[in-house]
Amino acid sequence: MKKILSIVVLGLTFVGFAFTTAPKATTFKVDTKKSIVLWNGKKVTGEHSGTIKLAGGTLSLSGTKLAQGSFTIDMTTITSTDGAGARLEGHLKADDFFGVEKFPTANFVITKVTPAAAGKLTVSGNLTIKGITKALSFPATLAVKGTSLTAVAKGVKVDRTKYDIRYGSKSFFDSIGDKAIDDEFTLDITLVASK
Repeated sequence: MKKILSIVVLGLTFVGFAFTTAPKATTFKVDTKKSIVLWNGKKVTGEHSGTIKLAGGTLSLSGTKLAQGSFTIDMTTITSTDGAGARLEGHLKADDFFGVEKFPTANFVITKVTPAAAGKLTVSGNLTIKGITKALSFPATLAVKGTSLTAVAKGVKVDRTKYDIRYGSKSFFDSIGDKAIDDEFTLDITLVASK
């Protein structure tokens, strides 16, 4: 009987220890004024770049590790910073590209975070643009300081044709020549969030 009682006590002690040492999940809210997305698109005759604002999001840490999260991009805020101006911005917002009247937001939902070398992470998730959702993975860094954190991902490659954005794509228009626009565009994402 003493042996059984000892085993039960030992088991309960282990269970209690396991529950008390599990990392506590902490949620951080994305600060839309401090966070930003920079975009870059290339074509045969040059390139364009600009910014897009965030509409919101949250990131959750398990202890000090990124566990889950999501963020929403306000596609109506697409701007050009390379001098192309309103004409390019209007075209990017039109149905040829992002169709922002019908699809005013895009979003990314994290499905997995894998630690990588030198404090970097590989973030995997689902990116939705124009109502189409595709899997996307990219390297990122995470810095936590007090009650705030900063997550940065640079050079995130997105194949626009997967989201039915075919305008100027050589993949669909063979004879487009020097008017071709690369299928991939890149994003530099900076998320600043606080508890």
